[in-house]
Amino acid sequence: MRVGAVVIGGDYQGLGIIRSLGRRGVPICVLDDEHSIGRYSRYANHAVKVPDLRDEDRTVKTLMAVGRRLGLEGWVLYPTREETVAALSRNRSVLSEMFRVPTADWSAVRWAWDKRNTYSLAGTLGIPTPRTWYPRDTAELAAIDLDPPFVIKPAVKEDFLYATKAKAWQADSHRALEVRFDQAAKLVRPGEVMIQELIPGDGRGQFACCAFVKGGDMVATMVARRRRQHPPDFGRASTFVETVDLPHLEDLSSRFLGAIGYSGLAELEYKLDPRSGEFKLLDFNARTWGYHTLGSAAGVDFPYLQFADQLGESVPRGRARAGTRWIRLVTDLPTGVAEIRGGRLRTRAFLRSITGADTEAVFSPTDPLPSLAELALIPYLAVKRGF
Repeated sequence: MRVGAVVIGGDYQGLGIIRSLGRRGVPICVLDDEHSIGRYSRYANHAVKVPDLRDEDRTVKTLMAVGRRLGLEGWVLYPTREETVAALSRNRSVLSEMFRVPTADWSAVRWAWDKRNTYSLAGTLGIPTPRTWYPRDTAELAAIDLDPPFVIKPAVKEDFLYATKAKAWQADSHRALEVRFDQAAKLVRPGEVMIQELIPGDGRGQFACCAFVKGGDMVATMVARRRRQHPPDFGRASTFVETVDLPHLEDLSSRFLGAIGYSGLAELEYKLDPRSGEFKLLDFNARTWGYHTLGSAAGVDFPYLQFADQLGESVPRGRARAGTRWIRLVTDLPTGVAEIRGGRLRTRAFLRSITGADTEAVFSPTDPLPSLAELALIPYLAVKRGF
């Protein structure tokens, strides 16, 4: 049997991995604890629904059991969520008895898992970040020498995100900060609530450097600009993205990834601060990202690069061409309408962007069932993830 891939999470991000590899004849097993669209792809050879992928021990045991049952020895694992990345990274020795595990060692992944680590390393390397505080209780809020608005976000995203379906909260006064801090502190561990300055501007000021990395060396890269996001304030997900030419972000990201000797797929998110002209590091994801299929349209197929590397094949250097556009219509349409109503986007510009997109996140005329399934699952996704 040919070596295949186990895609852990079958939403549109996982679907992109399924199609990238499946179109090249790679067998695919989709593993998910949610109702997802990836199982309906023509390229999914196996689709396994499991009770839970949030608990680390259960995830590892489930993967090993499914691997033995389906004969998946030597297959490559592809996580799509932070908690799965952590589970694979911390249990590489066990999982490697059955699978190929491209997820980096915990010594590298920990810099992505906890944003306190991310910002600490960035500061050491001279990479700009938003001003950030880590109060342990309400009394320590008084030491924050910053005027509102404030951003309240978790150092470790998992518990906060599932409980609130939000990436961050905004507080427009000191009193609102106290209230939001108390709410956030009940959802995460002590010391994991971060207070940040709010960098002016919406998603159009957000950029990302995406890369396939080996030993800290960025072999293939893509820099993208988030034109629209959902929700509009603190976007959990991009809805319209375009590749751009910004070597400066590649330089910053290379400095960061090289310092930890990182290997695997990575996305580093930045926001342009209009006050200083600096690109400030916001986040670091040690996995594929939601719009990774933009890479394939722009000449760099990230999932396949990782698969080829795991099989010992030579991976050529590459750089995504600028001006390629990606859209996820099911979320971009309501986002665009909201932007038009708010006076932040003109109708004609919105329509031009839709018709000018080079690739759509889910729809494919050669693999149509996932897009139909996505429409049917909209009510479920709205409740489960806040869509």
